[in-house]
Amino acid sequence: MLNSIASWGKAVKIHQLVQQQTLPISIEQAWEFFSDPKNLNEITPDDLGFRITHCPEGKMYEGEIITYRVKVAPMIWVRWVTEIKAVEEGVSFIDEQRAGPYRFWHHRHHFREVPEGVEMTDTVNYSVGMGIFGEIAGVLFVHAKLQHVFRSRRELLAKRFGECA
Repeated sequence: MLNSIASWGKAVKIHQLVQQQTLPISIEQAWEFFSDPKNLNEITPDDLGFRITHCPEGKMYEGEIITYRVKVAPMIWVRWVTEIKAVEEGVSFIDEQRAGPYRFWHHRHHFREVPEGVEMTDTVNYSVGMGIFGEIAGVLFVHAKLQHVFRSRRELLAKRFGECA
């Protein structure tokens, strides 16, 4: 689900993408997998050209800086730097962009135990920036690309962990 949720001034529009998925695994398994940034390679579609360039070893922590390279268009790569802003062990974590393709990026990963396994909710608030040109790019390309990434992620996770009936 993609919504426009707010406007900061006249030039920056914040959009929101929310995706929920229930996987037939324990909350411990979910946390172990999703709180390890190295697993992003496994659940990101190949056409994004996503590559982790720096990721500290060990347990995720607040303040952790992770760097990537992503392909935003054919033969155009962008460096993406995120910071882990908040970690509530076994429940949620937030990553925010420090540098990269978006003007603003705030991604909350939330996990909740349900009878079928674990319900995961991704809430991404983002802005393309660049005023009207960014909004046009958003309509023509960015929103659809982001939906593609999360749709692919849903499919890849269902293949890896199975699906709930």
